[in-house]
This record gives sequence, structure tokens and C-alpha cells, in this order.
Amino acid sequence: MTDQPMGGGMMGDITSDDKLWGLLAYLLSPLIPVVILLMADKKDRPFLKTHNIQALVLGLVNWIAAPALFPVLGIGCCVGLVLGIAQIYYGIQAYQGKLVNIPVLTDFIKNQGWA
Repeated sequence: MTDQPMGGGMMGDITSDDKLWGLLAYLLSPLIPVVILLMADKKDRPFLKTHNIQALVLGLVNWIAAPALFPVLGIGCCVGLVLGIAQIYYGIQAYQGKLVNIPVLTDFIKNQGWA
């Protein structure tokens, strides 16, 4: 992979490295987002920061909601599956260099000033 800038605009230069870390953040959440937060050269990149925080919150929701909802009519598996598919979809979007708007979560994250 090259580390050449891919785009500009509000997100600044988006490198192929940023896109790969964005994909990994969604696929391996919440582990990789925590790792990214500890990497000084990655945590302040605008494109990666936006995706990283969203991936972290989505991963935590998946880890908490699925087991919590399992005793309630056994729908935890369905919730976990749907959120897992969503994480794959958003990861692919990040790898393509796109910003994603996750219903409810994106607005909540922006209102908190996290991204």
C-alpha cells in the first residue's frame, strides 16, 4: 500500500493508510479503535478520527446490546448479526474513502464533541 494522499477538502489528505485503518477499526471494533487512540500519528488524522470514534461506539453498542437483549425474547443474536453486518458495510465505505452517517450514533458523537 502506498501512503499517497487521496483527496482533500474538509478531511484533509486521506491516505490509503487512513482508509485501511478505518476499515480495520470497523471490522475489529472495539480493539482496533482503542489501539488507534494510543497511536500519536493516527489519532489526530481528521478522516481516521471520524471513523475511529464511530467504529468504537458502534462496536461497544454491539458488544453491550446483543448480550443484553438475548434474554429478552432471544433477539440478541439478531441484533448482533445486524450490527455486525453494519460494521462490515461501514468498514467498506471507509476503505473507499467515504464518510458515513450512522443513524443516531453520528449525531450523538458530534453533539458530544468527540469527532
